[in-house]
Amino acid sequence: MLNRSYTSRRELEQHTFSPFVTLLVPLLAILVQAFVPKLIPRFALLDLPLIVVLFFAVSRRSPIAGTLTGAVIGLLQDALTNQPIGVNGMAKSAIGYVAASIGLQVDVESPLTRILITFIFSLINSVLLFLIDHRLLGLPDYHLFWGHELIRAFANTVIAIPIFFLLDYTKRTE
Repeated sequence: MLNRSYTSRRELEQHTFSPFVTLLVPLLAILVQAFVPKLIPRFALLDLPLIVVLFFAVSRRSPIAGTLTGAVIGLLQDALTNQPIGVNGMAKSAIGYVAASIGLQVDVESPLTRILITFIFSLINSVLLFLIDHRLLGLPDYHLFWGHELIRAFANTVIAIPIFFLLDYTKRTE
């Protein structure tokens, strides 16, 4: 009798990272995002923690890990910025979950896929932040300007591609 071993696509392509990378990369992204815009105001257009959440979520291909990664990174980002605690945590948790779920179904190693994922999730992040701030918390001073959000999504995408390329070197295949 022939003995065959079947392995799912998820098991073949799921990646892990060293504890050093898992802690250092998000922490560095959060610190840069919290302090550099004070020196260079235009840098506030970027969302480095979002880029890190997307990378880890699609690389690990685990919706639970994506959700937890998004929650932790978002909460730490809230703690170091002027956002109410939990706003980025909720938005990035949802994004981590959906991005990891997409990572199970789509080839996320392709540059075109990475461009689309980053651009679309940057827009989704803006919508989620608007809904949380304006609808859930009732903050009246938060407005969504689509032209600005499209520029933000484009800038995040341009910055994400080299970051993804560099972080690819830190992957370990299980």
